[in-house]
Amino acid sequence: MSASADGRTTAPTGLDVAIILAAGEGTRMKSDTPKVLHTLAGKTFLQRVMGSVAQLSPATIGVVVHYQADRVAAAALDYDADAVIVRQDDKPGTGRAVQCAVSQLREEGRFEGTVLIAASDMPLLDAATLRRLAACHADQGNVATVLTTRLANPFGYGRVIRDEDGQVLRIVEQKDANAAEQAVTEVNTSVYLFDSRVLERAIADLGSDNAQGEFYLTDALEKARELGKVGACVAEDSLSVEGVNDRVQLAHLAKAHNLRVCEAWMREGVTILDPDTTWIEDDVTLARDVEVLPGSFLQGHTSVACGAVVGPYTTLIDAIVDEGAHVERSRVQSSHIGPRATIGPWTYLRPGNELAAETKAGAFVEMKKAHIDEGTKVPHLSYIGDTHIGEHTNIGGGTITANYDGVHKNRTEIGSGVHVGAGNLFVAPVTVGDGVTTGAGSVVRHAVPDDSMVFSENTQHVVEGWKPKWERDAD
Repeated sequence: MSASADGRTTAPTGLDVAIILAAGEGTRMKSDTPKVLHTLAGKTFLQRVMGSVAQLSPATIGVVVHYQADRVAAAALDYDADAVIVRQDDKPGTGRAVQCAVSQLREEGRFEGTVLIAASDMPLLDAATLRRLAACHADQGNVATVLTTRLANPFGYGRVIRDEDGQVLRIVEQKDANAAEQAVTEVNTSVYLFDSRVLERAIADLGSDNAQGEFYLTDALEKARELGKVGACVAEDSLSVEGVNDRVQLAHLAKAHNLRVCEAWMREGVTILDPDTTWIEDDVTLARDVEVLPGSFLQGHTSVACGAVVGPYTTLIDAIVDEGAHVERSRVQSSHIGPRATIGPWTYLRPGNELAAETKAGAFVEMKKAHIDEGTKVPHLSYIGDTHIGEHTNIGGGTITANYDGVHKNRTEIGSGVHVGAGNLFVAPVTVGDGVTTGAGSVVRHAVPDDSMVFSENTQHVVEGWKPKWERDAD
């Protein structure tokens, strides 16, 4: 960023103001959630577009809201607390949204220079495409530049009509286009750059005389032609500017994006046996020689180290998996799995677990806020919550740490070299020392010193010849 003579910061890309259009309901999504708050690869459409725009470092980002305005505004501010929220009135259309934004930003002294306008229903819009648009705008000396792309099937998109010199004459929406115009394959992406003074004049007299009865921003381009050169920049990657109108389009776009993500990781040395059933979100990081087996979902800020195996049928959410670990048929969230640890199958690691090297959480084990030291095994059928277990301890099947007393969550401390028998119940808060052995079926309520054996004596009662009441009544 640099400072102008009046002290206002300007962006090195030449972009000063960004207006993000997030006012629409998205009726074709048939959802109680505004379209811009639907997600692709773990992030909302709005967050993804705001993130790409922010990489161009505009001095001001304005977000126009209307449908469920408070909810969308909160999401925008949660991502960027400095964003300016613009509330569109009940007059419909992208043109009206921009009119509202220009009016507010001008009043606040934030509207000057080069202005980017972007719709927020293009979740794969990337900073590289926006930088290319900015370069075209500057190199061509345009007062307005529209980002376009070419589609084999342009149905539903506004068509870009050019003159003989290649300048943009106008953009015609699908419902307003004649047969010749509908045959055009170059389409509008709803991303524009304008000189602020030209934009202000171009939107001043927008009307709604069209099939939709809306104020179209596209109509402003014809006015801009009277004030200077209007050009177009064709996006090389049509996927990056593809909009989402319904859930069918969302599924198509998500699938196409995920396949690209998988292919990129495979080229970096990751084995993905079946990309069609493997889903990897954008913030996931994978090392060389990681193996991801079918049916796996890697989400959030998950990180997997060299030589680890994930899957099959495993979900990792904000998980850290160290080198050589194996996580099979399990769900792991906000947990750290140490080197060469073994997780699964059918294991549930809730948030807050730390499993050290060569540990095991086996079949039908659930853990929450458990710290398991090196070499300790919890092989099967156990719940370990709010617990620390020392090194090289073995936990027998069916063990439960009873950590909740109805008011507070209490901790269990089990030492190193402990042999816990099957079917044990540890009633927290309780501490078990090093080298302890517990008998099968023990209920441990009190502290156990080092190198002890503890068991609960239970009297077994046998009633011979017993029958249930309904059988006795039948006799």
